[in-house]
Amino acid sequence: MPYAMITFRIKPGHEEELTELFGGAPPLESPVVTDEDGQETARLLGTGVFVKDDVLVRLVHYEGDFAGIARHLAGQRHVHIIEDKIVPFLADARDTATSEGFAAFFRNSMMRCVTQSSSETHPTRL
Repeated sequence: MPYAMITFRIKPGHEEELTELFGGAPPLESPVVTDEDGQETARLLGTGVFVKDDVLVRLVHYEGDFAGIARHLAGQRHVHIIEDKIVPFLADARDTATSEGFAAFFRNSMMRCVTQSSSETHPTRL
């Protein structure tokens, strides 16, 4: 199952504030991603957030269509709560108020995947 990494450039010295902010974030409304017809196209399996110095990274573990993930997250209330709260800590301004702006930020800040592996694809799996 694939992973994606989204980077945020942040102002250094705010690791504790960001840790508290993400630690107290409301839960995701739904991990299920659907298309316009209500058919499931993807599923969020988990996320993680990491911070060090001037970089914050969100790890997204998912299955299915990744393009739908950004659209789905753009519509999630909890994501907008976090987005609003991290603005003072960001080194670079961005527009995530609209679905289009959020999707553009998501695409532009995604790290290039070099390799991924799991126990399911390991050659010694029994």
